[in-house]
This record gives sequence, C-alpha cells and structure tokens, in this order.
Amino acid sequence: MSDPKAKLVTPPAGAAADWTIPQDWSRYTQAEHAMWDHLFARQASMLPQRVTPAFMRGLDVLRLSKPGIPDFEELSERLQKLTGWSVVAVPGLVPDDVFFEHMANRRFVAGNFIRTPEQIDYLQEPDVFHDVFGHVPLLADPVFADYMQAYGEGGLRALGYGSLANLARLYWYTVEFGLIREGGDLKLYGAGIVSSYGESIFALDDPSPNRIGFDLKRVMRTKYKIDDYQQTYFVIDSFEDLLRQTLETDFAPLYAELEAASDLTTDAVLPGDVVLNNGTQAYALAKKAS
Repeated sequence: MSDPKAKLVTPPAGAAADWTIPQDWSRYTQAEHAMWDHLFARQASMLPQRVTPAFMRGLDVLRLSKPGIPDFEELSERLQKLTGWSVVAVPGLVPDDVFFEHMANRRFVAGNFIRTPEQIDYLQEPDVFHDVFGHVPLLADPVFADYMQAYGEGGLRALGYGSLANLARLYWYTVEFGLIREGGDLKLYGAGIVSSYGESIFALDDPSPNRIGFDLKRVMRTKYKIDDYQQTYFVIDSFEDLLRQTLETDFAPLYAELEAASDLTTDAVLPGDVVLNNGTQAYALAKKAS
C-alpha cells in the first residue's frame, strides 16, 4: 500500500499554515452525533474490565460521556487544566513534520469528520471518534501526556536522520496498539484498539496474535499491519517505564544500528523475546488463505 501521506505537501483550501481548521461544531448533523453516541456506547459498555484504569479516568474527568461529538474548545479547556494539552482540528492526515510540531507543543491533531454507517467497523483515515475517544482520555494522564510530547520532540529530531519508518513503529506499537501489564493482568491502552470493538476483544482474548514484552529496539525493527488486526502486540510494564526508556535513549546511535539491522516480520518471535503468548497466527493464516 502506498504511503497515504506521500502527497501531503501544502495545506488544503481553508486550512491554516499549520494545517489546522475550525472544528465547526455546529455543522454536525443529528445523524453524526448519533453515530458518535452509538460508537461510544458500544465501546464504553465493554472496556471497563479490559482497558487501563487511566483511560476510564480520562473519559470521566474530560466528560466525554456527554452525548454527541465533543466540542474541541470545551474539551481543550478541561484538558489544558490537567496536562497542558489541547485538541486541534485538521482536515485529515497531515505531513510528518506538522504532526510532530503539534505534538511537541502539546497539541493533539484530530480529524473533524465522523465515519458513515458503512464505515462503522473500519475506515482508512482516522475520524473524530478514533482520535478523540481513542487518544484523548490518556492525554489527561500526566505521565502518558509527557510521553506523547517526548515522542513529538523525538519525531522532529528523527526528520534529520531519515529514520521515520523506525520511529513510526514505536508510535504504532505503543500509542495505537499497545498493551500494558497491570496487577498481573493485560490491559488495553492503544487508541487503535480501544476505539475498535473487534480488536478490543481480539488483542486480549484471541490465541492468534503474539503478545511480547516491550523492548524499544525490538519494536522499532518490527513491521506492522495497517489494514487488519495486528499479528503481534507489545506489552509495557508501566507508562513511567515507557517514558523513561524514551527519555534515556540516545536515538542517534540507535538509528544507525537499526539501519544496519534487518526488519522483522509482523509475526516474528525471537529467542530473546519475553513471550507472554506465542500466537497461533490462525486469524492471519485464515485471512491469507481466503
């Protein structure tokens, strides 16, 4: 699949130089608000025992259970008081440098559109439900909020090393599809999982995927799937440890080391891995055979 950001060069009509646009909350239709409410109710009913408690605290303190698509201005006001972050609307995907610049300055970019009924379980570009329901609750957690800013700062530095592919894998396997070990149990925290009904079940319960202890270099060598459930999930011990590893790592020599190393397949299991579940890969094999 081609890079969806490959043609992103200049902001589209109506967007500012930093690619932000007005959310224009008043334009949402009753049907669009109803779609948000349906998606919210479906996820909120099954996540409490499956997601990290920090996510549920974020939903509560940010009042995201209020009916209808959230107003970014009101949401940002609450979020800024907690961790200094805000939510800004963009027309869709944005260039990497723009994305990193916003994150480094504690601005989370979110699409202002919502999926249609035909896209209820899958859409190619992230919509307001994925971006706000999936990502924003954890931005109310001070440690995870610091990690997100650190990632944005690291992204700006990575632009000069030509290592964005490796850094993207870190985002994918933590921010989007990460698992965390809490109280002896595995919990969800990645936005791509918590905003997906099917993957919220698959990531924890299905014997198919690998579940492997987080290792920074290992993660940054591993390819990922952009159009289906993951074949491997990486499990962190805590947000504090994830932030510590990110801040204490000198990425320049790591990028040089990664450049010389081979990429790992999405289903790879290595001798040195901390394997929590050696997946059967039955799901991926069945999809490949069909």
